[in-house]
Amino acid sequence: MQWEEIRTHYPQQWLLVEAIKAHSTGSTRILEQLAVMGTFPDSVTAMKSYAQLHREAPGRELYVFHTSRETLDITERQWLGIRGSR
Repeated sequence: MQWEEIRTHYPQQWLLVEAIKAHSTGSTRILEQLAVMGTFPDSVTAMKSYAQLHREAPGRELYVFHTSRETLDITERQWLGIRGSR
């Protein structure tokens, strides 16, 4: 589904979504096709579900959004630095 379609089906809700088809243009991430993974009453519950699913499958491209957002303006950040071992 596209974001406009999702907003129509899930008005005024917190959603956990997965990017099915996406690409980057410059420093912007463009999400073309999304799948709704769950609906939530608040952002805290949505983020807990996101964290659990991300731990289980870190390679999936997951996001939490509220459908009050008209557009998805996602800026990619490059992580620089060295990660230490634990």
